[in-house]
Amino acid sequence: MADALLVWLRQSLPSEIADLTEPYISKLEHGDYQSLLESEEAKTLFGHINDSTTEHLKLDEFPTWSDLLFHRLGSLLADRSRPEKGVVFFCIGYAALLAFLQSNVTGPPLQFSSAHHLLPKDVAESPVRTEALRTALLASLSLDGIAAYKLTPNIELLCLADVVMTSPAIMKGIGAARLAKVRVAFMQQRLLSEVSSTLQDVIYDDLGLLEARFDQVGEAAGVEFLLERATIHIHHGLDKLARADLERAKQERRFEYALTGLLGKRTKFQEKDISQLVVLARSAVDDDVGDGESANGTSSTAQASTEPAPRPAKLDLNDDTLLESISFSEKPADSVVPENEVPLPPGLKSLDPSNQPQLDPLDSVLLLSFASSITNTSPQHGLTREETLPYAIRVLDGGSSNWQVYTQALLVRSRIEGYRSRTVERGLLQLQALVDQVIADTATAEPLTNDGDGESSVATSFLPRPKESESASVTERLRYIFQLASPTRWDLEAELAARWVQLGGLRSALEIYERLEMWAEAALCWAATEREDKAKNMVRRQLFHATKGGLDVPEIDVGEDETWEGPERSPPPLDAPRLYSILGDIDQDVPMYEKAWEVSNQRYARAQRSLGRMYFSAKDFVKAAESYSKSLKVNQLNHASWFALGCVLLELAQFEKAVEAFSRCVQLEDTDAEAWSNLGAALLRTEPKQSDTTASASADADSDDIIAVESKPDPQRNRYDALQALKRAASLKHDSYRIWENVLTIAASLSPPDYTSMLSAQRRIIDLRGSTDGEKCVDKQILDMLARHVIATTDQFDPSKPGLVRMFVKFMDESVVPLITGSADLWQLVGRLAIWRNKPSSALEAEEKAWRAVTSQPGWETENEQRWNSVVEATVRLCDSYESLGPKQRTEGMGAGEPVAKDWNFKARSAVRGIMGKAKSTWEDTEGWERLQETMQGLKA
Repeated sequence: MADALLVWLRQSLPSEIADLTEPYISKLEHGDYQSLLESEEAKTLFGHINDSTTEHLKLDEFPTWSDLLFHRLGSLLADRSRPEKGVVFFCIGYAALLAFLQSNVTGPPLQFSSAHHLLPKDVAESPVRTEALRTALLASLSLDGIAAYKLTPNIELLCLADVVMTSPAIMKGIGAARLAKVRVAFMQQRLLSEVSSTLQDVIYDDLGLLEARFDQVGEAAGVEFLLERATIHIHHGLDKLARADLERAKQERRFEYALTGLLGKRTKFQEKDISQLVVLARSAVDDDVGDGESANGTSSTAQASTEPAPRPAKLDLNDDTLLESISFSEKPADSVVPENEVPLPPGLKSLDPSNQPQLDPLDSVLLLSFASSITNTSPQHGLTREETLPYAIRVLDGGSSNWQVYTQALLVRSRIEGYRSRTVERGLLQLQALVDQVIADTATAEPLTNDGDGESSVATSFLPRPKESESASVTERLRYIFQLASPTRWDLEAELAARWVQLGGLRSALEIYERLEMWAEAALCWAATEREDKAKNMVRRQLFHATKGGLDVPEIDVGEDETWEGPERSPPPLDAPRLYSILGDIDQDVPMYEKAWEVSNQRYARAQRSLGRMYFSAKDFVKAAESYSKSLKVNQLNHASWFALGCVLLELAQFEKAVEAFSRCVQLEDTDAEAWSNLGAALLRTEPKQSDTTASASADADSDDIIAVESKPDPQRNRYDALQALKRAASLKHDSYRIWENVLTIAASLSPPDYTSMLSAQRRIIDLRGSTDGEKCVDKQILDMLARHVIATTDQFDPSKPGLVRMFVKFMDESVVPLITGSADLWQLVGRLAIWRNKPSSALEAEEKAWRAVTSQPGWETENEQRWNSVVEATVRLCDSYESLGPKQRTEGMGAGEPVAKDWNFKARSAVRGIMGKAKSTWEDTEGWERLQETMQGLKA
């Protein structure tokens, strides 16, 4: 099946134009990009063939070669007598994009020189002029102060594609051009060292226009679009949106997969089977094509008789403990499904976990994209790396009919295995093997770098280059490249260098970074090992000339002790803003951040973010707010900047602006519990806004006057909004008792209070803190409010009636009572509830415990009159309880119908007599003593 873009292109063309342009589209489909770039139309566009409409346009008249092509293309398309010319030029531009990907991402090597085919002959024949033109093209691709990779080969191919896909005539006449434009822009985004918000806005604007159109192209093309958009989401850190697209693609393809646990052995010395994670998956194509066809559309008999499809090298684990693969002892049909888990679909129960069928390539891409979309590593927030590994293993064990999909599966597995001690070695070696493969497959006659003597400095490979029979064609490699977004060769090498840094292989990492001329990464590598001097010198060398002699000193003669403090280089390097920011990070130097902001023409948001963090640490909140605001003017989609700005505004007591900042923050990432919590805090401190004036008619029916009535602000509105924000934060960060305490406080402060939220918050606080804090985590005032509300709104307790009343009573019995140890107030509250529930014996028991809690406090007998008075008050209350509850009949237990306490009078007098005996020597003749005497006289009477 052809690429979705080509399917769309064919469907959208009128039959006459489709017949004329079919040879060009067919060349695209079969990977013959060289023929398209050597066509007569292409040569006319490049100026290799003279044309009367473009011969007056010269390279010297335009800032870059791209601008020249843009004007030439506009002139060539101005002639509307040949409507098929737009489609031809579209094919040329799309061929340039695919050739760029072939030469930098997938391979095999290009069989032609892009410079000689595209650039003017006088430029192509001069290496110096070619290098200058490519440098200018790279500079034109830089956005927001973020530079494209300086050694990107064949950059003119990408620029040609960009010129064609942004041409107004192409965009207007060819619907599929918008998708090609998205692909070109996303490739440009991936060339940048950081995400450009400007380019991100362009990409997502076009994606929004494309979504409705793909519903009309077909189901298969729509699924490819969803997978491609999910990849774009992942690159921009929008994992939630990515997973939504992946779930939708799964449903449209009727693809069944599940992460489950089956009994098996993972180690060589394991005696008992334990549950092992495995992904069971089956493509829907299996069911549709029947037994005669496989998932990739070939007959099963033919597939069995032919050699297996070529695949990249897959390294074995070779561990003395772990098995190469899990040895399962049960099948899904034999496993027992827990009560709370969803049972497996019927189509997966018949699968053998050790021998699953091959997946359709699109389904394999879906599994790999899902694994890549999980960035969380904390078990309480999402899937861990341990749980994402089975997705890659499923693709590898089942095999893939596509070379690039299998390569991506190896890459995903190596990334996950890099964090496990038993597999870190295989993960590193597999990544090295993939790097060697990509370098070998993308190597061309043009060197990646030049060391000055004309010899190319290409990375060497310790693995042999695969034979042609062991490799794959260009069409197979590029078939799913936009759904996979495989990294470029320099990104893959940089990832390998970062892995070496993690393992302590600093020298190996530096060799890679220096060969790729990634000076910023090399400097950060030195800084991570506490060699800031090395890092500073490496960065300053790119920005400044030598200290002594300045421009006149050849750099080859500079000694190792050079500090590079001479004049600034002019023009500065493309990545100067980033380099200046790194210097600022090392020295915490404000002028360096300001210089980065200046050389980027006030577009490099990271410089202002760094300044904001620095000012915030120094508690200079005014300047911090200013810096964060500047960064957000450039990049309004930066979640961390909005959060930091909101925190700064809270410190400055600018609560309305803080609400706006945190509102933007939760719009970008609605799972940020801290942002929701801070939004609630800001709302509490914000004055309610005056409602809009409303117009009402005069009371007089004959009057035509309209009286403007200004409604008063609702003082509770912000509190309600704050409570909703805090409840959202609590649902996201369920184990934060501080957030639950805020929910409890705000719910109680409403008028009327939100009793349900109060009860839920207090219950959760007890769950979190009850084992350590005991009764201290119980808010007595909150429970008293709840008890008063329950008693006032319900005449008689009915345990069979659901609702707040039953929940509160159950909460008191099961959660609060077991925690009470020394709080008389809580025991008295329990007694009140028992009386309301018509349980006089339980009420009297609670009053006795309340009295013991008071009298057990030390010091009341001799030291503290205030405590003595509290003991007197508790004793009088106990006597009253004996008198009122003792004669009542029991309503619970074995003695139902009998008096609660036959000897209640004796118990009351004994309690008074005991207290008076202990306090006689100290508190006799006090007011409290007299109260106890009066109580005793009353009991005797």
